[in-house]
Amino acid sequence: MALHAMPVMIGVLAALAIAYRYYSAFLAARVAALDDSRTTPAHKYEDGQNFEPTNRWVLFGHHFAAISGAGPLIGPVLAIQFGYLPGLLWIVIGVCLAGAVQDMMVLALSTRKGGRSLASLARTEIGRPAGIAATAAVLYIIIIALAGLGVVVVKALGGEEVAMRAGTVLVYPEGSDVSTTMTRNGPRVYDVPPRSTYQFGAEAGQSMVINEAFQLAVPSAESLKGNPDGPGFVLPEKARRLVPGSSWGTFTIAMTIPIALFVGLYMYRLRKGRVIEASLVGAVLVLAATVAGALVPGSPIEKFFLLNREWTVAALAIYGFVAAVLPVWLLLLPRDYLSSFLKIGTIFLLVAGVIVANPKLEAPALSPHFSQGGGPYFDGPIFPYVFICIMCGAISGFHALVSSGTTPKMVNREGDVRMIGYGAMLMEGLVAVVALIAAAALPNAMYYDINIDLGKRPDFLAKHPDFAQFLKVGEFEIDGEFGAPVESELVAMERDVRESLHGRTGGAVTLAVGMARIFSDAMPPLRSLIAYWYHFAIMFEALFILTTIDAGTRIARFLVQELLGRIWKPLGDLEWAPASMLATALVVFGWGYFIATGSVETIWPMFGMANQLLAVIALAVVTTWLFNSGRGRYAPATILPMLFVVVTTAAGGYYEVTRKFWGMIQAGNVVAGWLNIGLTLFLLACVAVIVGSAVIRWFSPRETPDDEEDAPVRLQEASA
Repeated sequence: MALHAMPVMIGVLAALAIAYRYYSAFLAARVAALDDSRTTPAHKYEDGQNFEPTNRWVLFGHHFAAISGAGPLIGPVLAIQFGYLPGLLWIVIGVCLAGAVQDMMVLALSTRKGGRSLASLARTEIGRPAGIAATAAVLYIIIIALAGLGVVVVKALGGEEVAMRAGTVLVYPEGSDVSTTMTRNGPRVYDVPPRSTYQFGAEAGQSMVINEAFQLAVPSAESLKGNPDGPGFVLPEKARRLVPGSSWGTFTIAMTIPIALFVGLYMYRLRKGRVIEASLVGAVLVLAATVAGALVPGSPIEKFFLLNREWTVAALAIYGFVAAVLPVWLLLLPRDYLSSFLKIGTIFLLVAGVIVANPKLEAPALSPHFSQGGGPYFDGPIFPYVFICIMCGAISGFHALVSSGTTPKMVNREGDVRMIGYGAMLMEGLVAVVALIAAAALPNAMYYDINIDLGKRPDFLAKHPDFAQFLKVGEFEIDGEFGAPVESELVAMERDVRESLHGRTGGAVTLAVGMARIFSDAMPPLRSLIAYWYHFAIMFEALFILTTIDAGTRIARFLVQELLGRIWKPLGDLEWAPASMLATALVVFGWGYFIATGSVETIWPMFGMANQLLAVIALAVVTTWLFNSGRGRYAPATILPMLFVVVTTAAGGYYEVTRKFWGMIQAGNVVAGWLNIGLTLFLLACVAVIVGSAVIRWFSPRETPDDEEDAPVRLQEASA
């Protein structure tokens, strides 16, 4: 029997409500021992800049906007290759018993200890070696996290050239004309009609029907020659399929930058203090930019926004560098305000859309093809990869940086920690569930047409013949006793949204298509606006990724300057422009290198492992705090999720090193393979030092419980 989304959504909402009502109350009263009579750092060190008592609802919005980036949107989409059930169970159970516990406990600890950062807490609670290891691990994790998010933007917006093997055969549909164009000093370009057949081998089953029309480029001195062994044309050397970028999407996202700058000037110069007014103006302008983007394709300015992959990476790197050195009030803060309004509004709209549209979950509960590995993103079994793929939404170590960053410096009273720490993480879990439903509601053929890389599709289908047959069946509509071929749903979707969608891996395009279909099904009279729904969804995702990139690059810059300052003191001066630019350039080069040389299949698992290992660090620190403060009997609340994440991440690291990275070395990609192995082992070593030091501390004799507040660390930490 087919399962629909509405009962799933209602069940998830009930589970989250029960967890908040009972388990978070237990954590607040017994484990964290929150006490409203304590003076929080916001009151004790109030300075109007970093330490400021804040209304809990306002702080909840800030904290949620800070922790909820693109991770909970993308991870669940990629995990559909395993079926929807493993991801759904992990999100709901993980967020209630692990993710929200981590966020709340780290926030409670940092609030109790003067608003200190995670690395500082590791040093004071566990010891100096743990503090040094935590600092190194955090810096690496930020860089790989920014690469993981950045590659999603590149795949969604940038154009590509997909190599097609020489000697393979392309068969046009019967009666089709051969159309070709040439430009001066450029390649010969063929307009290939829809439903052409690509034969990539001589054996049965080594062919595929390409439902969509596309352009094929061959060197100007070459041309398509007739196949001497049958119908079709033989492809020459260096033939490549041209996949255009998204000029509409690039224009819309580019316009958010001047809009954010205008909002910053509006709030801080033109009408100082009018935050809500400025945010509403910014939101209206962003929506206007989404609508105006429809005019860009085919216009004289299209060439400025139609970027290939390399130029998209370069534009992203330039943006990250400039945003990280500009004053925070000019771009970072106004972009945060815009993100908060759009994020919260869109989430409520999506939840309502799922309940009203009640789409059928087309994905299987458990994939019969890839549950043991071999999928387009993760060539490994459900355990451990579903726990690596979905981190944000279930448990995310990155959140510990926020819970020990700006948020504890603004907590009005300790009792607010429960709603802000535990409640905001439950909200992110809800975001992840909605994203999973949007992807699971797509027809299977549509999902995989988007998520199988075009360059790897022939080999992928040849490697999985049963799955290839499953996709072929999905392309036919049964009419009586015979299957009558119909137009591919993705081809129709491409025509509706005016974008190329095939092979757009990375999850962003899949989620945008799923969101657009849900909005259209929930509001049938507005189905003609599906192109705008799609591009709004792309802008919605990219805006949050860019927010994370500029904020993450800035935080990493502070850490790099702190390290450089130990070599030469002026390099640690946050106010000295040359030092800031040098540190920013090093950070941007780091994540830009991973984007330029990697892919979603390589970067996202590294991002997942790094993020989960940071969660291990955070849980080890708060567990040590419980022992140090005389509440060790409640330590299982943090030890059990920590041990589970240790096991899943260690298993994922073993698979990645012994299979994927070693395979890269054997395939000739020696430098990248050894670099990935070295970085993975380095991170595992840092975590081993921290956890080992923590365990020793747990069983060491201590004189009296220590739960007193420490003085805050102001300079670099407060700025970060």
